Amino acid sequence: MKVKIHTLFEYLLDTTEAEPEAFVGFSLSKSPVLGDFLDALDPALPLDWNQKSFRGLPELRAHVLRTAALQENCALDDVLITAGAAEANYLAIRQLLEPGDEIVIEKPGWPQAEVMAKAIGAHIKVVNRREQDAWALPLDDLRTAVTEKTKLIFLTNPNNPTGRLLRPDELRDITDIAQRVGAWLIVDEVYAGLEWNEERAPSIAGLYERGITTGSVSKALGLQGLRTGWMICCNAELIMDAIILRENSSEIMNVMGEVIAEIALREERYAPALSAARDAGRANLALLDEFVQGQPLLSWTPPEAGLIGLARLGGDLDGDTLAKALLAAPYRTFLLPGSAYDAPRHIRLGVGGGAEANLNLGLERLGALLGTL
Repeated sequence: MKVKIHTLFEYLLDTTEAEPEAFVGFSLSKSPVLGDFLDALDPALPLDWNQKSFRGLPELRAHVLRTAALQENCALDDVLITAGAAEANYLAIRQLLEPGDEIVIEKPGWPQAEVMAKAIGAHIKVVNRREQDAWALPLDDLRTAVTEKTKLIFLTNPNNPTGRLLRPDELRDITDIAQRVGAWLIVDEVYAGLEWNEERAPSIAGLYERGITTGSVSKALGLQGLRTGWMICCNAELIMDAIILRENSSEIMNVMGEVIAEIALREERYAPALSAARDAGRANLALLDEFVQGQPLLSWTPPEAGLIGLARLGGDLDGDTLAKALLAAPYRTFLLPGSAYDAPRHIRLGVGGGAEANLNLGLERLGALLGTL
């Protein structure tokens, strides 16, 4: 099995040394610094994982269940701590899919599932979210796509990259569709908790016995550098399969990452941190929406949740050309082209990063570039 690079990661690799002065596509909240956690860290903490659970720190797993409102539905052993949501998705997909199996994915959506499915040799069926429907997931199309041959369905909620939410009634319908054929259902929730006008949606692990919830501390809390995420599933065999595969890749645990994540998810810290992230995100989203409305070459459906959305380019513009021109002098501003999500006539706009993202400066420079076109 050879995994080939996807466009999003390729673009990030190509632009790593660009040193932009502003970002109009930051996809995570303002990152804390290590000093924010020193008061709660034990200087005598052993930095080995002897006598630690292969599933992750129990206290951290308890916080994960609490924040996902799954305390009544799932047990501690239904949670596996992983190296971010990306590893959680990888472990589940790699253990569930075999050559020739059928997987149903959404587009636009997080590209990892498609990359993995191609490498495994699975048959991929795509359900397309449509811009004219405000990026809603077309459930009738999903119902048609899922057949007796479907082994796995992979979705994101909030949708990555459009920010469209799946409501509770939609999740129940999706669960019924999966349950009808016995398909596994992964819902990646990396942006959960950053809903702008609605409550957080129920996690799929609490709705369906073959439902797999994945998430991390990366986006809402800005703790991407910890590489700490999770998988939640009430199927003990699936969790054990993931543990076995991880033992042959990243092994057991990232002690420092888990310890700091446990501190960050403590109720007295998590609630104010999430509140601050929401306040900052709402303010930047309003700023970004006002900017898009004032640009004749841009249009979009603002995200209902999360920190990113897709904006359509007018005329004959394409996202790759615009993103590369914006990154170069004199603009020195980063944004991600929509080709990373198979949407070449779009660009990804983001509202994260805090003051360090220099969003106002980035918008000023993006406006200046669009003005020349």
